[in-house]
Amino acid sequence: MPESDSWEYTLYIPTDPRAVTVCRRALRLILALHGLAHLADTAELLASELVSNAVLHTKGPAALRIRHRDGVLQIGAWDADPQPPEPPGKLEQLTDAENGRGFALVRACSDTWGWQPLSRQGHRGKLVWCELGAA
Repeated sequence: MPESDSWEYTLYIPTDPRAVTVCRRALRLILALHGLAHLADTAELLASELVSNAVLHTKGPAALRIRHRDGVLQIGAWDADPQPPEPPGKLEQLTDAENGRGFALVRACSDTWGWQPLSRQGHRGKLVWCELGAA
């Protein structure tokens, strides 16, 4: 498959901590099938942080969205809480912190990240996403 192909997958997940493992494994398989296995380790870390926040800190449905377009891999986690995520601190300032490292890791390991309001299946919510260049 040419790298320039655009594609998108959405995996709807239960509010269950085991969903994080399912999402990581599905992401690794999807990347391998599309010739992007070299991004798998970083992408899995990013997806784990995003999905963990969606599953552990919100109530209701959640989803993992994986999108590739124009050489950029976008990983997003949707949840039914419309409140914006807490802004990430700097990773080096959080080394002793019990909480708050997730978005700092996302910011440090991705090319860019953000969030947007997004409704799915009749639920108001938000999509928190990050991007990795495929190069």
